[in-house]
Amino acid sequence: MVESGPFGGLLANLTRARDARTARVSSWDQTGRNQDAWTILPGQTAVLADLQGPGCITHIWMTQRSSQIVGPDWQVPDPDYYRKVLLRIYWDDQENPSVLVPLGDFFCLGHSICSNFSSIPFTVSANENQRYKFGGSAALNCYLQMPFGKRARIELENQGENPHTQYFYIDYELYRQPLSPDTLYFHAQWRRENPCDGWDSEIQVNVREANVVNLSGRDNYTILEAEGRGHYIGCNISVTNFQGTWWGEGDDMFFIDGEEWPPSLHGTGSEDYLNQAWGMQDNAFPMNGSALYEGNKPGYQVSYRFHLVDPVRFEKSIRVTIEHGHGNHSTNDWASTAYWYQTLPHKPFGILPVEKRLPIRLGDLGVVPIQPPIPPTPPAMTEEMQEMRQAWRQRREAFRQQRQQQAEEAAAKTQQQSAENIRHAVRIRKAFQ
Repeated sequence: MVESGPFGGLLANLTRARDARTARVSSWDQTGRNQDAWTILPGQTAVLADLQGPGCITHIWMTQRSSQIVGPDWQVPDPDYYRKVLLRIYWDDQENPSVLVPLGDFFCLGHSICSNFSSIPFTVSANENQRYKFGGSAALNCYLQMPFGKRARIELENQGENPHTQYFYIDYELYRQPLSPDTLYFHAQWRRENPCDGWDSEIQVNVREANVVNLSGRDNYTILEAEGRGHYIGCNISVTNFQGTWWGEGDDMFFIDGEEWPPSLHGTGSEDYLNQAWGMQDNAFPMNGSALYEGNKPGYQVSYRFHLVDPVRFEKSIRVTIEHGHGNHSTNDWASTAYWYQTLPHKPFGILPVEKRLPIRLGDLGVVPIQPPIPPTPPAMTEEMQEMRQAWRQRREAFRQQRQQQAEEAAAKTQQQSAENIRHAVRIRKAFQ
């Protein structure tokens, strides 16, 4: 049996031979040309990988775009597409996905805002002119190990209004022997409360009136609720700060195996759980930091904390919570992605509909040009003006039809390449029995 697990000695493993075969599925242009992206039309789902086990996904790289067509040769990024596109991962023919997260939030890009940071499990790399933009372009990486016994299926669903363009690598290993019986499976879940149910958002943090008793954790923000045996390995938290002052100060509370009060783990404040102090800082460390720092994008913070060397273990269940403001008085917009490993099957979970996932603008018009409405009674136009106005609309409509046809052709090619990726994975599996 293969000893599979996400927490081996990273460098020590390089000194040992292993009975394994390395392989990849990607978006490469199977015609041999350089059109290396897949196209997913609105409402469609693309299967990025369908792999036969036993095996383990070792690395995922992605870069993408989704644009709104304003006119001929005039396109702008959809500012919200990181929240509109969903990542789903199924293990071993389970009916319910073990990973169900908006694409951006999975890689710690909260609010659909492009950032640039580095941690052990995730990195994001963006050009300077894309940073802090809604819908900015970036390279996304995940290095978490994801073992599977029988099958791994990875999907992207486009719930937006525009064709989605996706480049990707999915690197994996295959094993001849079955996984160890104690292997746990990777999971990730997204949640949001907009706004959190605070009892008085006008009260400033760290004042006498905010210092109320909370000895239940009942109204805390919930990061994760899971059932089974496993360990929690961390989260990212995205906060839209409506008040404009410090949004944290809430204690973290972890309730394990059905316990009520007191919790097995009780912390002292949001920034403390996130392993910082006196608020958040503009840094990104291997296990904790700011994927997006509020000082660089006022009103928006994305923080992460990974328990890779100190996983929080549970035998039956876990509930990971944190106060939103001390005693839960604040009413900011909170969203989070929890990451954990556990046995199968897991407790099913869903996700909010797309209209409830969209980020909030704090006085920012984003990147979409705002066009003034045509007056109900337009000014007098010359004959030339009327001709040009009509010509523009005709050319714009022709361009949109052309782009729609191109997108449909690219989407059909994507489905063909998806099927070929599946056949390719089957060939490699049969060659390595």
